[in-house]
Amino acid sequence: MNNEFKDKTILITSGTGSFGNAVLKYFLDYELKEIRIFSRDEKKQEDMRLALGNERLNFIIGDIRDYQSINSAMNGVDYVFQAAALKQVPTCEFYPMQAVQTNILGSENVLEAAVANQVKRVVVLSTDKAVYPINTMGLTKSMMEKLAISKARDSRVKSYGGVICCTRYGNVMCSRGSIIPLFVKQIKEGKPLTITDPNMTRFMMSLQESVDLVLYAFTHGTAGDIFVQKAPSATILTLANALKQIFNANNEISIIGPRHSEKMHETLCGKEEMSKAIDEDDYYRIPADLRDINYAKYINEPSVHLEDLEYNSSNTKLLDVPELIDVLLKLEYINDALGESA
Repeated sequence: MNNEFKDKTILITSGTGSFGNAVLKYFLDYELKEIRIFSRDEKKQEDMRLALGNERLNFIIGDIRDYQSINSAMNGVDYVFQAAALKQVPTCEFYPMQAVQTNILGSENVLEAAVANQVKRVVVLSTDKAVYPINTMGLTKSMMEKLAISKARDSRVKSYGGVICCTRYGNVMCSRGSIIPLFVKQIKEGKPLTITDPNMTRFMMSLQESVDLVLYAFTHGTAGDIFVQKAPSATILTLANALKQIFNANNEISIIGPRHSEKMHETLCGKEEMSKAIDEDDYYRIPADLRDINYAKYINEPSVHLEDLEYNSSNTKLLDVPELIDVLLKLEYINDALGESA
C-alpha cells in the first residue's frame, strides 16, 4: 500500500468525521505527499490540526454542496475518499431536502470535480440502508451509488484510466451518533436503556474494519464495483445486555418502538445483487452493469439466475451475549469508557 500512496495527494471529504479520524492513523504512516481534509467544521479541523501536528495535512474549509469549493480543493489530487453525508435516519426523515442537497447533489459535485481534475481513484462510502431503501437517508445514498456507477461509465474517466467504486457497510460500532455511545451514556447516568425493538438486528462492524473495507476497495476496485464486507450481527437487546454486563450495570431496559422509517433488519446485498456478487473471502464484490443503453446488442448473452436470498443482518452470523462481549472489549471506545468508570 505504501508504494501505491508514495508521493501522492489524497483528499478525504468529511475528513474530520469518524472515518476520517480512523483512516488517518494509516495514511500518516504512508509516504504521502499531502493529505487534504475537506469539511465545513472549522472547530474539528482545528482540534485535529493541533492533535496531529503533521505538516502533510492540509485542512480545507468547504462544503460539497458548493461545486466551486470542492473543485478547487480537488486540483492536483490523485485519490479521493468521499465520506461526506447526512447519516442520521431521523434527521434525514425530518429534513429530506437537506439529505438530497448533501447525499445526492453534493456527491455529484464530488464526482464531477474528480472527473474534471482527472482523479485516478475515487472510493465512495455508502450504507446498507441504500439496499431496498425505505427512508430518506437510504434513498439518497442509493442515488449516490447510482451516480457513482454512472460516472464510472463516463468516457472521460475511461480516457485517463480512472476508477470510481463504492463501499457499502452496516452499523459501524461507536461511530458518531450510533447506538453504543448512547447506551454507554445511559448506563453511566443510571438511566434506562432505550431500545426501539428488542428483535431488531444490526450488523456489527468496527471502525478498523470499515477502514479495511475502504482500503480493499481502493486496491481491488474496478469501474462501478460495490464492495461489501461480510459481518456478524446482533439484536439490539443482545447489544444492550452485553454492555450491561461489561459495565456491571443493572439499568432497566425501556422499549420505545422503532424510530421513523427504521428497518427490522438491514441488507448489505439484495437478491438481485447476490445473483452476480463475487465471493472474495471476507468480502462480496458486486460488479456494475457496464452495458450501454443499446440492449439489443447483448441479446445473445446468457441470462443471470436471481438468488432467492439477500444478505442481511438476520441471516448472517448472529452473535450471542458472550460473543458480542468479546467483540466489544476489543474496541478502544469501550476500554476508554471502562477506564473512566474505574
